[in-house]
Amino acid sequence: MEMRGLMGGFYRISEWIMRLAVTNVLWAICSIPFLFMILSAVFVTTDAATQTSMLIVAAVLAPFTLFPATAALFTLTRKWVMGEVDVPLLKTFFRGYKENYKQSMLGGLLYAALYTIIFVDFKVYWNQPNMQLISYLFVGFLFVLLVSMFNFFSMLVHYHMKTMQLIKNALLISIGRPFRSISTLIMACVVFYISLRFTFLFPFFTASIIGYISFWNFNFIYQKMQAQMEKQREAAEKNDEASEDDVDSDDLVHVTGKK
Repeated sequence: MEMRGLMGGFYRISEWIMRLAVTNVLWAICSIPFLFMILSAVFVTTDAATQTSMLIVAAVLAPFTLFPATAALFTLTRKWVMGEVDVPLLKTFFRGYKENYKQSMLGGLLYAALYTIIFVDFKVYWNQPNMQLISYLFVGFLFVLLVSMFNFFSMLVHYHMKTMQLIKNALLISIGRPFRSISTLIMACVVFYISLRFTFLFPFFTASIIGYISFWNFNFIYQKMQAQMEKQREAAEKNDEASEDDVDSDDLVHVTGKK
């Protein structure tokens, strides 16, 4: 029997706290090698050369740890957004991890290559006094690439596509829906900023909340695109029907003339 009233509200809130916390902890455990290198570079090491080396190692580890873990996280957030809030957390998470590991790893390698290209181009133009204005263009590319990662994970768990198609469509959606893309980035930054103020959120809530917001935004875009496609399909059917009516009228005139 479902609880109602104030106690029912508290119960539902506690359920969501549990869902978000368990999912975030699972994501963090599966991302330990990447997170260890990032945290060590930021909080432990002070030497610039060592920090750079650790960040490079983290970038190498990301496709094999962070990306599959994030795909598994998005597998759960997709279920929640689609209304399946009572799915088993452990089973669903690790099934998503296993099913999407190869594709998320390949996507991670491609994203790592894209980030490297953008970063190198940024450094090249930034170090040339007369070309520094162009370097800001690559900062814009960096933001587009960052937002497209959210769409990439959302599409990875929602569609059956090849990896290159996923990345291409993720980039196209990010560019084609700029307001939604900006809102996703802003909300993710807000969650991250709040987590910096209240650091206990990082191990329990930050990643899962950002994942939920990202897929919710993506699903909104998906629903609007589906509605537009439905309208186009209905318009095309009406045009076909009108064309058939015209053909029938021409046939009738032609037959009448023969008589």
